[in-house]
Amino acid sequence: MSEGAAKKEERRKFQAIKGTRDLLPPETTLWSRVEQTAQEVFTLYGFGEIRLPIFEETDLFARSIGLETDVVSKEMYTFEDRNETSVSLRPEATAAVCRAYIENDMQQWPQPVKLYTIGPMFRRERPQKGRYRQFYQIDAEVLGGSDSPAIDAELIEMVMTLFDRLGLEGTQLHINSIGDKNCRPKYIELLRAELRKVKDKLGPDSQRRMETNPLRVLDSKLESEHEVIEKLPRISQHLCDTCRENYDQVKRQLALRGIAYTQNFRLVRGLDYYSRTTFEITAKGLGSQNAVCGGGRYDGLMELLGGPPTRATGFAIGQDRLILSLQEAGKTPAPQGRDVYIAWMGEKAYATAIRAAKNLRAAGFTVELPPVEQKFGKALGQAVKLRARYALILGDNEVSSGEWTLKTLATGEQAKFAEGNLLEYLKKNL
Repeated sequence: MSEGAAKKEERRKFQAIKGTRDLLPPETTLWSRVEQTAQEVFTLYGFGEIRLPIFEETDLFARSIGLETDVVSKEMYTFEDRNETSVSLRPEATAAVCRAYIENDMQQWPQPVKLYTIGPMFRRERPQKGRYRQFYQIDAEVLGGSDSPAIDAELIEMVMTLFDRLGLEGTQLHINSIGDKNCRPKYIELLRAELRKVKDKLGPDSQRRMETNPLRVLDSKLESEHEVIEKLPRISQHLCDTCRENYDQVKRQLALRGIAYTQNFRLVRGLDYYSRTTFEITAKGLGSQNAVCGGGRYDGLMELLGGPPTRATGFAIGQDRLILSLQEAGKTPAPQGRDVYIAWMGEKAYATAIRAAKNLRAAGFTVELPPVEQKFGKALGQAVKLRARYALILGDNEVSSGEWTLKTLATGEQAKFAEGNLLEYLKKNL
């Protein structure tokens, strides 16, 4: 490399990698509120937090998601560790939660075990609105115990409660049953036979899936295929008696909880370990890709990963899309201001300003204490820029008299308070 090129490289500005971005205030205030509300709601339903590694053995995802899926074959960030083990940044959380359940002998805990996790996931997808290569999920799982329809319904109730508390607008719940290992294989063969009859009306992806994974054709996003799909046999008409009764009970449990739903026969899962209930929740402000949450029952996954047969169900919320929908509805908080800006002048006043800031913060107020002395006009200007409600003015006169000056920045009004009285005043007015 030439000297000029080397210097140019040194001066190069680093930028976030494509498909990632920085989350900045005040937007992060909304992110924190969403996460805190999720933690509060999930705790009410008996869920505990689990914190998982960012990366796992690649085979965990290959086995759970499937080697032939786009996620594993094209989208995962995979690399060889120094001990030649293949590891991958997690593309989703469910497999890792199941791995932790098995590894930590959680089957010995009181069942079912209810867990949630919040954090980043990674997939090398084409970045677009609400979709990133580092994205965030809020994930909840119910592991072990029975497969009672009440568990599925209560899980849906929990996430709908969260969305209601957040003020998410236009939410719609879509549900379906995809049967189980007893009735689904027969339906898949029927579906494949019907798809072969209309093969010439399907695109290349659906023609491939017709042979490898016919259920995924139902989930096609191509509008040109929707008319064909509408005429295909529906799995709800081919459920075995046990699965039909289970689905009826899920709907009854939702009705008992006052939860409205729409049945969507196109709502499917393409992997064998999924069974029975599947659901999706959509919201406003996201265009055609409007799903903010997807979930369902996966009773076969734990055994696939080497654990004992275990009933399991869960959901994942796309936090990026959830935040986007809230922002579209005007839920972004205003930039955070300060309750009090301390304008101090003189070395004697600085010690008093430090004590005042400490005591005000201990009382729960947000305080800005400038590290260097400022001229009075500049200090007030800075207080306005920081959206402070009050300026606490401390000079030699205030220190010697013990009477501190408090200026209301919105009106310009000033009043003097003894230190103890100042705290009482602020508690009443903030």
